[in-house]
Amino acid sequence: MVSIRQATLQDAAALSAIESASFPEAEACSLENFQKRLAVFADHFLILEKDGRPIGLIDGMVTDQQSITDDLYEEAALHNPEGAWQSIFGLAVIPEERHRGYAALLMMEMIELARRENRRGLILTCKEKLIGFYEQFGYTCKGLSASVHGGAAWYDMVLDFSAVPETGF
Repeated sequence: MVSIRQATLQDAAALSAIESASFPEAEACSLENFQKRLAVFADHFLILEKDGRPIGLIDGMVTDQQSITDDLYEEAALHNPEGAWQSIFGLAVIPEERHRGYAALLMMEMIELARRENRRGLILTCKEKLIGFYEQFGYTCKGLSASVHGGAAWYDMVLDFSAVPETGF
């Protein structure tokens, strides 16, 4: 059985393990940073469990910025609960559970959370090979990002609710 729930500070180690299995070391969020983020914006962390075992995550702070800058990854205190945009810092599923629709479930749940909270939309950065994945949810690629997080080339993606009908993704 698969379920999605809000993560808690007690999930930090499990989230860190999922992240470490999904991203290169330079890009993965550390256990310490997960703990800092969860202490400030746990209500914007979702964890996917299969048969009670954590296998996926999606998380990100809320901001008034329409693109992710590297400082947001490091400073949990920059979270603005009243902000316009829900950011996505990470969307990850452990390797052995990929290509089963779990990442899409997590994304759809986060999109619905942002709608319920009356955000303008969502923002994220991704590698070029994932642009098409995010476009299926209504995101638009805004070009190469100023972010150099982990030494990678990132692309800014924006899902603007005013440009996408509520039923569309």
